[in-house]
Amino acid sequence: MYITDHLIIGSGIAGLSAAQVFIKQKESVGIISKSNIYEGSTSYAQGGIAVAFQDDDTPIYHFEDTLQAGAGLCDEKAVKILVEEGPERVKELINLGADFDKQGAKFDLTKEAAHSKRRILHAKDATGKEIEKTLGKGLKESAYCQFFPNTCVIKLIQDQDTCVGCWAFHEEKPTLFMARKSVLIATGGCGQIFQFTTNPAVATGDGIALAHHLGCRIMDMEFIQFHPTTLYTGDKKPISIFLITEAIRGEGALLRNHLGKRFMPDYHADAELAPRDIVARSIFFEMQKTQHPVFLDVTPLKSHLKTRFPTVYERALKASINPLTEMIPVAPAAHYCMGGIETSVFGQTKIKRLYAAGEVACLRIHGANRLASNSLLEGLVFGHRAAHHALNLDPRIPTPEKMPDLKGVLIDEKQLRMLQEDIKKILWNHAGIVRSLTGLNQAKQQLETLSQTLPQRFPLSSLESETVSLLKVGQLVVQAALERKESLGAHFIQQ
Repeated sequence: MYITDHLIIGSGIAGLSAAQVFIKQKESVGIISKSNIYEGSTSYAQGGIAVAFQDDDTPIYHFEDTLQAGAGLCDEKAVKILVEEGPERVKELINLGADFDKQGAKFDLTKEAAHSKRRILHAKDATGKEIEKTLGKGLKESAYCQFFPNTCVIKLIQDQDTCVGCWAFHEEKPTLFMARKSVLIATGGCGQIFQFTTNPAVATGDGIALAHHLGCRIMDMEFIQFHPTTLYTGDKKPISIFLITEAIRGEGALLRNHLGKRFMPDYHADAELAPRDIVARSIFFEMQKTQHPVFLDVTPLKSHLKTRFPTVYERALKASINPLTEMIPVAPAAHYCMGGIETSVFGQTKIKRLYAAGEVACLRIHGANRLASNSLLEGLVFGHRAAHHALNLDPRIPTPEKMPDLKGVLIDEKQLRMLQEDIKKILWNHAGIVRSLTGLNQAKQQLETLSQTLPQRFPLSSLESETVSLLKVGQLVVQAALERKESLGAHFIQQ
């Protein structure tokens, strides 16, 4: 058994931001990570972090852009906190050593889709890795912080109406983790419920499933953002698909069909810089119309592509594409969940001492469609806010819970992998970029049939636990999509 003041489930930007607050106040924190501490969506974030730093930019402009992208569903109070507290949180990150790109003495800010100003701070095209490295370094060196890699949480522990810890497989051994003050869910997204996703393998929606089981409200799950441009690999797909950052279109890359025609002006006045949901659907419809892939033409950037976007350049070469002379085949893939665990602006859930922050949480900051590069800022700001709120709690001595009954027959790994693939295909085919009520009803029935193949007991392995999470979160997405019968933002119903 491990006992700590604060327990954080997840090691992305929201969790690490919260942990920084705790160690500064010399309160102990344990950070649980399902894989290694850097294997999460934060480290895959290429584009950057949006913040109003430029002389001609203000938080008000950032606020307005966020609301415009969110299609009328944003919570204005939460957005205001994001854009007003964001600059201070980013300055703290810079003071910790984050090395963002500069032109001379000024930061080299770029522009992305639906932003009215150049406000994206970046570290070439590996911004997430730079932020995670910066936040993680101080924590690794702190005596108040302990990391628990290769640890999969299977159950949150509730004492009456209060969360006091969790049960987890720590290196596949059942282990009890207890918290004197708070538990923070910062597990990121759920992109792995889809057949094609930019998310890493660990993004199986565990935090949402855990909170739902405890009785937290899960909201807005119909709003799944599909990133418009991922490297198109046809049927030969990896576990997660390589994302080609939106910043590359902000710098002048163009979308063309197989005939070389630039097609985005036919779909929206802002062309390649239209909101993500519009660009993703436009690519989807163009591929349907032509029965061919579409392409990203980055040759307008060839003079500085290697230095500004080295990750994209090198990945294209690995796929036998020379981006200086050839176009890159692209297609949309599941990328970000705008919904999640309902929280206050301090990260509080309906369960006492249980918090959530980052992509796993939902404050309606992003509304129906997230503004590009607001995700890293959200994790930074609201992980910080949740931690400060938790500092004010009085410590309590948690009462250990008996270990769950882990008896039963372990499901065969091959069978679980096949079940996961079935879930992903159902969600992709019926709850993807373009949906229909008929397809969603089919998905609901198919997922219910699959649920009957899983035993009604606690998972006996991490893989079983992930499969249960995928199924539950898939059902939540389908049910939410059925309940919202009109198209809005990333939720598009084809009549």
